[in-house]
Formats: sequence, structure tokens, C-alpha cells
Amino acid sequence: MNPSRCRILAVGKVRRGWIQEGIDLYLKRLPGLNVIELRDSTPEKEAEAVQAAIHPKENLIILMEQGEYLGSVLFAKRLEHLGNERLVFVIGGADGMTAKLKSRANWQLSLSPMTFPHELARLILVEQLFRAQTILQGGPYHRA
Repeated sequence: MNPSRCRILAVGKVRRGWIQEGIDLYLKRLPGLNVIELRDSTPEKEAEAVQAAIHPKENLIILMEQGEYLGSVLFAKRLEHLGNERLVFVIGGADGMTAKLKSRANWQLSLSPMTFPHELARLILVEQLFRAQTILQGGPYHRA
């Protein structure tokens, strides 16, 4: 997994300082990973903003409750399988994403069967991307 080939599009702003501190910690460990905040609005307007922000050659990965559940090791292996492809992870707003945007996704991923606020989902995603990188590099961060 190459963080410089990944982006996160996230609807809404992080308002809790402790969450932003955690995100910043992992972003320092993942140089090149970009997080782009999109304005929250209606699902239709958010979908338009997401579509406008996606680059043509990026694989669209949408985070949603009904998505595929993977453990950390399988998540890392899935990212490894994608190789050097460009990836864009999308974290939607409180009202979810449109069916059209969901259908366009190359992968629908769930972080947990539980529902998280978008701020926590962002922190969990960047932590799991860091964990995936260390798993693939054989580092000591992940202990099975």
C-alpha cells in the first residue's frame, strides 16, 4: 500500500480536538495520504461534490454500514492486491450516500457492524490504513 496513491474524501469537519489530534498523528505516519473535507449538505449535493472530486483513474471505495467487513490483516491483503492503483475512500455525511454513488463504487467497505460518527470513522480509517501498511511491511505495530 502506497499512502501517496490514496485519498480520503470526508463529508463534514472534525470538530473534536482529540479526534483531530489522532488523525494528525496517523497522517504524519502516512506521508502523502490526503484528506479532503467536503461540505455537508443533502445526500444529493454531497454525492455531486464527491463525484466532482474523484479523479478518473481512482478506485472508489465507499465506507458504509452495509459494506464488506474485513479484519485488519485481510484489509491489508486487499490493499496489497490493489497494488499501485489509485484509491479514494469516501466517508459520507450523517444521512448516508445516494444509491447512484453507492453503485459507482468499486468496493463498499464497512469499518464495523456498529455505526460511528463521521469524525470517528475518519480516525479509524486512517489508523487502519497505517496498520495495513505496517502489516504489509512486517512491522511490530500489529500484533495478531
